[in-house]
Amino acid sequence: MDPFATDLRGLLHYVPQFLGKLFVVDVEWQDLSEASQAEIVMDLCALQSIGVRLVIVSTEQELESIIDWAVDHDFRSSVIADDSTITRINDVIERGQAALLKRESLLLAVDLIKISVSLGASKLIALTDFQPLEEKGKLLRFLRVKEIDDLSSKLRSKDQQLLAAAASACELGVDRVHLLDASVPGVLLDELFSNEGVGTMIYGGVYRQIRTLKEEDISELLGLIGRSVRRTHLVPRSYEQIAESLEDYAVMEVDGHVVGCVALYQYGDLGEIACLYVKQTHEGTGYGADLVRFMEARGKERGMRSVFALTNRAANFFTEQMGYSIFPVESLPIGRLKELHYSGRNSQAFIKHL
Repeated sequence: MDPFATDLRGLLHYVPQFLGKLFVVDVEWQDLSEASQAEIVMDLCALQSIGVRLVIVSTEQELESIIDWAVDHDFRSSVIADDSTITRINDVIERGQAALLKRESLLLAVDLIKISVSLGASKLIALTDFQPLEEKGKLLRFLRVKEIDDLSSKLRSKDQQLLAAAASACELGVDRVHLLDASVPGVLLDELFSNEGVGTMIYGGVYRQIRTLKEEDISELLGLIGRSVRRTHLVPRSYEQIAESLEDYAVMEVDGHVVGCVALYQYGDLGEIACLYVKQTHEGTGYGADLVRFMEARGKERGMRSVFALTNRAANFFTEQMGYSIFPVESLPIGRLKELHYSGRNSQAFIKHL
């Protein structure tokens, strides 16, 4: 398959999410090469072309550079020099132009946060020299506001200020704040159009969670697992079957979108991990392991002593990552063994003691 086509489908997934949304972008690029500056403006043009509304903030000199590059790329914008009231800014945005505001002080200043909140911005983005955060050698791509205090003391003062401003913005109502290293080629689009991003995103509410399935999720779940069902990796399930046992299912939700699912069926003190699926676009994220652990914990709460899984395709995942061991299918509960024989599947059984 053409990798470009695959990438394009991934990008198109975000277009309806971003259409009509307002992004406020605070740009600091005085140390960047002209090529890097031009790329940032092209990325802003790309956002505008898919219906994202923009407010761009920078110093007077940097705004002049943005305007110079914008002319070459048909970027629709208007400088707001004196009257930077919410009404004036909103008028410019509503007529299809990006509003260009001069920054008078620090990045993500209090006044800019207030403007972002008043305009209903869904994202506040700082393009500066902010370096991705790490903890114990692992990059921190997502930070809840309450996690910031534990990190700030280890950072330079500028980054502390940015994190504090990001937290303030989220607490006042901005959904997401993204802190990006402007010197990284394509950083803006790579952050916005990828599952895990490349910078640091701060959020105040729930970004990623595993929760019990709701009835309104069933159609989405059936669509999610449809391909694996057709390829016989998963057992077919009907809407009615799932609706009767919602408590047996859980979904992984990322930014309001279901990206994975799992089920736990109970046979006395034995449970079955089933219907495990993660979208191809989110493979390699560890979500599958998180879903299994979630159901293992639920099984323990329900008094199960062990859980098992029936699979061939995911054998290595269960044995090497999740600590399961092979056990004979003949040891399965009688009813489940009959179902397996009737299905014609030649699955192996794997078990884990809780």
